[in-house]
Formats: sequence, structure tokens, C-alpha cells
Amino acid sequence: MSKTARTASVTPLLGEGDDVGTVAKFFRALGDPSRLRLLEFLLDGEHSVSDCVAHIGLSQGRVSTHLACLADCGYVRARREGRWCYYRVADPRVAELVMLARALAADNGAALAACERIDGPEPHRDRA
Repeated sequence: MSKTARTASVTPLLGEGDDVGTVAKFFRALGDPSRLRLLEFLLDGEHSVSDCVAHIGLSQGRVSTHLACLADCGYVRARREGRWCYYRVADPRVAELVMLARALAADNGAALAACERIDGPEPHRDRA
């Protein structure tokens, strides 16, 4: 199937109220490198907040804030067990989305690197 044929099957969002804003917000949730790393980490299964802290290398407070954002946006679900909280990906399509985004970013790496309108990955300021 040609690129044009695939694109033609997508219903445009322009002129449909808040749909464009909602989709933009959907992508903004993934726009933070730490949230994206957490989401990718959760693709292989359920993990505790402590696991996420050890994996990403940020403070527990920052990790919890990022996980709460991902949960609020519907990307992950939380499960409480006593004092512990475990997170997992809420929808299997998230894995497809992440893999597609990685493939598109790889295919467009030079253009993304040269883009001056959007900042690159932010450095990790609050390692703890």
C-alpha cells in the first residue's frame, strides 16, 4: 500500500471541535523523555515504583509524578498492593505506538536532529 493510500484513510481532525487539541495533548504526554522511558520500561510487564526509580535513575517523587501523568492520560494503570503501587501499560496498542514512533524517528533522524523549532531531549536534572 502506498504512503498516499495509507494517509488518505485517516479521517482529518480539522474542524471537529476539541479533537485536535485532545490529540495534541495525547502526544504532549509522550513528549517528555522521562515519561517515554518509563512507558517503554513498562512495555515488558508490570513494575513497582521502586523498579521504575531504579531503571530511570530519577528521584521517587519525580518518577511518581511522571507515572501519575501517564496514568491520568490513560497510558498506564496503577494497582495497589499494601504500601506498594505497581504500574502496567493500560492498552496493548501503546506498544505499537512506541514502536511506530521509534521507526519514524529513526527514518527521520537527520531532519529531527536539524530541527531548531523543537528542543531536543532534556538533560536529567534531578538524579537522585
